Amino acid sequence: MEGIKNLIIDFGGVIINLTRNRCIEAFESLGVQDIREQIVNNYQHKDLFMQVEIGSITTAGFRDGIRRLSGQALTDEQIDAAWIAMLDDVPDYKLNLLLDLRKHYNTMLLSNTNEIHWEWSERTCFSYKGHHVSDFFNRIYLSYKLHMLKPNADIFEYVLQDAGIKAEETLFIDDAMPNCRTAESLGLHTYTPEPREDWSFLFK
Repeated sequence: MEGIKNLIIDFGGVIINLTRNRCIEAFESLGVQDIREQIVNNYQHKDLFMQVEIGSITTAGFRDGIRRLSGQALTDEQIDAAWIAMLDDVPDYKLNLLLDLRKHYNTMLLSNTNEIHWEWSERTCFSYKGHHVSDFFNRIYLSYKLHMLKPNADIFEYVLQDAGIKAEETLFIDDAMPNCRTAESLGLHTYTPEPREDWSFLFK
């Protein structure tokens, strides 16, 4: 960590635990078939799911797309519940770690995510001990708002420029090796944790 002033941290699989199979099963139970191939890629969803994460379609458009795939008049609530089923828990120790890290580093979140997942996460995960998500990070970068996705270089270049930080002074923590490879090509230091790993040892 010598010389590191900035942290860029992924959300899914790094902060929040993910259970993709539960999401797949939830959609299949609603009649959405052949969805496993679209979601099973651990690090970047495909087709309709990729479109909602890059913000090229609205949340309403995503829901309509799910209805077409299912051939049923599903409610917004049914669709959202199935999609959110991917999201598991954020361990308390990671939330405490984030609060502590912000005291010592310029801490940022960079996530490939979508409006449904993010709004649920803000309400559910970051209300810890009366906090708000802005208490955990100096800046928050979300793919659906930026219209850019990891592992493409443009999203990393945007974050570096917008935050006014140097790549060589920055550690990027992400569970997807392709994302880390792009970050490394731009001069960032990286760490790729395993699923549900406690990566707090990096700061001991």
